[in-house]
Amino acid sequence: MGEVDLNKERLELALEAAGLDLWENDLITGNVTRKATKTFEELGFTEDEIVSGVQDIYGLFHPDDIDTVRKAVADHLTGVTPQYRCEFRLRSKSGEWVWFANYGRIMDGHSATPGKRLIGVTFNIHDRKCRETEIAQINQQLTEQNRLLQQLNTALERLAANDSLTGLSNRRTLMELGAKEYKRTERFGHPLSLLVVDIDLFKAVNDAYGHLAGDRVICAVAQACAARKRSGVDIVARFGGEEFVIVLPETDGPSALRVAETLRQDVEALRVAVGDAGKDVAVTVSIGVATLHKGSGLDFEELVNRADKALYQAKGTGRNAVYVADAQPDDGGMAAPTQLDLGGGI
Repeated sequence: MGEVDLNKERLELALEAAGLDLWENDLITGNVTRKATKTFEELGFTEDEIVSGVQDIYGLFHPDDIDTVRKAVADHLTGVTPQYRCEFRLRSKSGEWVWFANYGRIMDGHSATPGKRLIGVTFNIHDRKCRETEIAQINQQLTEQNRLLQQLNTALERLAANDSLTGLSNRRTLMELGAKEYKRTERFGHPLSLLVVDIDLFKAVNDAYGHLAGDRVICAVAQACAARKRSGVDIVARFGGEEFVIVLPETDGPSALRVAETLRQDVEALRVAVGDAGKDVAVTVSIGVATLHKGSGLDFEELVNRADKALYQAKGTGRNAVYVADAQPDDGGMAAPTQLDLGGGI
């Protein structure tokens, strides 16, 4: 056996061990001088079918891959890329799509002479592609699950921060946000006002019409409070039961008093449906107002307590009233007689 034959056998053994199928094209004549026979066999074609039936390799390419393959070949032939590399799908005899890859180069080329042969190898990458697809699907599922988890977390955070009946901020959120506003007041020297709003004689509503009617009244007053809110500035919260708190940053005492009085009038004008027969009820609120200035020595919780005390002073005047904490008779205390006396409660 000559050295050439021995080297050929060595090459064949190396290609077989590596799972590579050698092919060769004559770039001058355009003929295929060595077919990728093993690849066709792997696709299920017989030797006779390879010789007679499988003439145009491009007829086996997946339609989505043909342009990619043609471009990869053209880029190498024109010197854009130093090697020809491409991944593609071929249709097996049974109709399944199998992933393969090509690696090749122009040979017999010299500095002034273009190459005459395009030689390369084809090898099966189907298992790798399937794993990549599986991993991509898993990653997509994880991305979707993370998105859903984020949505659930956001919903849970919203539920934890808001009152379930009215949708307003709850007491915990109020105290957290209020503490931040207190710090801003101390830092920038802006006034911070606060209203504590309580529905007058609410127990009588529950006793006369039931708790569902009471819930409707609470929601109606909550909406009236929220309507007075400056978006992105004020904080409106259900403090507990039939009591609400409105935090008014950068708002002085007279301005807060005007907000409170307008709110009192708005609620006084409400008519809340409490039955299927078109029955409705009118309610009123009493409001305590307190204002915090830089250097006052009060914290946010103490501000709430001052407004709460003012609220009970408003209740003591006959309800349906607004009262300012520490107000003098001529500079802020306001009262109006109640418009509805259902009896009982405060």
